[in-house]
Amino acid sequence: MGFILKIILTGIAALFLANFFPGIVLDGIVSGILLAVVLALLNAVVRPILVFLTIPVTFLTLGLFLLVINAIILYLADFILGAAFEVNGFLNAIIFSLVLAIVTAIIDAITD
Repeated sequence: MGFILKIILTGIAALFLANFFPGIVLDGIVSGILLAVVLALLNAVVRPILVFLTIPVTFLTLGLFLLVINAIILYLADFILGAAFEVNGFLNAIIFSLVLAIVTAIIDAITD
């Protein structure tokens, strides 16, 4: 039950945050929840592979390349969800993923 609650709250937070970023378009609450599910799956499957493959670059940039990996994950979610979620601009993707990660961490702390 906790996982479902976190997904729903993350979807609502993503919908709320999409209203503040001009380069992020999210259609509605269902799209927000779908985005949360897709991001959870991509973070569980694709992100560890990307992190492993980019260890040297991440080491050289003192971990800042992880922000780029977060933006890539967001672009993959954009590709998977199609018209329900759109990301316009790499800087918008980085900032949105950073803010969403902070909000998600807060949601995780509250619901645990």
